[in-house]
Amino acid sequence: MIDASQGPGAGLRPLYLSAQVRELDRRTIAGGIAGFALMQRASAAAWQVLRQRWPEVRSLTVLCGGGNNGGDGHVLAALAAAEGLTVQRVLLRPVDELSGDARLAARMATAAGVGAEPWTPGIRLSGELMVDALLGTGLAGEVRGAFREAIAAVNASGRPVLAIDIPSGLHADTGAVLGDAVLAATTLTFIGDKLGLHIGAAAEHVGELCFRDLGVEALAATDLVPAAHLLDTGLAAAWLPARRRTAHKGDCGHALVLGGAPGFGGAALLAAEACARLGAGKVSLATAPAHVAASLVRRPEVMAHGIRGATDLGQLPAQADVLVVGPGLGQGSWGQGVLQAALETDKPLVVDADGLNLLAAYFAGAEEGMAPRDNWILTPHPGEAARLLGWRVAEIEADRRAAVVALRERFGGVVVLKGAGSLIAGPQGVAVCPFGNPGMASGGMGDVLSGMLGALLAQGVPLEIAARLGVLVHARAADLAVADAGERGLLAGDLASYARILVNPTECDGDV
Repeated sequence: MIDASQGPGAGLRPLYLSAQVRELDRRTIAGGIAGFALMQRASAAAWQVLRQRWPEVRSLTVLCGGGNNGGDGHVLAALAAAEGLTVQRVLLRPVDELSGDARLAARMATAAGVGAEPWTPGIRLSGELMVDALLGTGLAGEVRGAFREAIAAVNASGRPVLAIDIPSGLHADTGAVLGDAVLAATTLTFIGDKLGLHIGAAAEHVGELCFRDLGVEALAATDLVPAAHLLDTGLAAAWLPARRRTAHKGDCGHALVLGGAPGFGGAALLAAEACARLGAGKVSLATAPAHVAASLVRRPEVMAHGIRGATDLGQLPAQADVLVVGPGLGQGSWGQGVLQAALETDKPLVVDADGLNLLAAYFAGAEEGMAPRDNWILTPHPGEAARLLGWRVAEIEADRRAAVVALRERFGGVVVLKGAGSLIAGPQGVAVCPFGNPGMASGGMGDVLSGMLGALLAQGVPLEIAARLGVLVHARAADLAVADAGERGLLAGDLASYARILVNPTECDGDV
């Protein structure tokens, strides 16, 4: 297993905020590397990626803004012209308004014989490939005026786009679209990977992401703590080694799924099946009596118990190692009583769906005794997160990292904020899941995730690692399912069999 003393980011790619990357840039220049030399390294890397990605392209349109991002575009234009490509250079800032390294770069392109056209509405963008060097990572407010016109024109061109450092109009810290943003086919980013390239609307705008450190060792700056870390596929192999040959079901934990109020049985059945598929030794299901027969038909290995309310639970919570509460729970008296019974135990909890909606009401009206707890995983989607925090959904989506950190500070434990680029916040920091696909936009996906998390906790995986690993496996299972049959029509119930493969890395050569 991974040595926890190695820290939360051991072996994971660090993700930084834009201010941190600018500080790394400043320190590198102060250490003796000229800013223009860094710009030349960035442009050379962009040229290399361009030729690898589009080897047949013979003409470019490079759109250059002000500042160093525009400077990168000017140098790239010069490199492309020197290699015989036809280059259209479109200026959003006249050369005589530039300063510093950006002005040097623009003059370099002019000396190389690259023409320059000022941006005008309706200008014909002639290149086979668009290069976006309009706006860098310092953008904070909404894009306006000529820059917004240029972004719209690039997107309307129908041609592929290489974005330099970040797609213009995308917030480097939050992944939010600031009015309008370039839809890139490939984005090449430098020095430190940016958080905003992995969360929010990034999945729609970044395309294939390439990273070049330009010789800057970001991790050497130990005082600049990364804003998050990017999960990778080695996590399962590290935390789920082959079982002992003498293992029995008692070694693998007992999970109890609490859910399925009258008329809402499907969600709890999905959670229980996923829990079993991910290796819990025993899985019990406490659900409304009307759903027991369906559970026995669908998955007889799950021990289904019909309960008319919390008083029927008896010793079931005490016999389990972990409780999963929320799938199909409902917000009526049945669900309220079951959640209250779960909260009264000291067992690790996974709380999802209506469990979260009820929890929001409990905390909002809490007096004494409703304190955060350190042994639960909460898995809200943005709507549930908004109810838990008393925010608007738009505020959650505008800064997902701030939202997941606020949730963890309020409720304790570990919080998973679901969505494209799901975020996991725990005692060791924030992690981002880079996997998953639009096929997951269908009912029951969250129920399956909650069952997977319960299975991992039952098997003794530590809380924060279980949250990270469960989110990773859930998303990767969806990717495998889509690779087999496509995004449309992907069902939550499809994931369990693929997830089983992923949690047995020794049987699939560690390819997670």
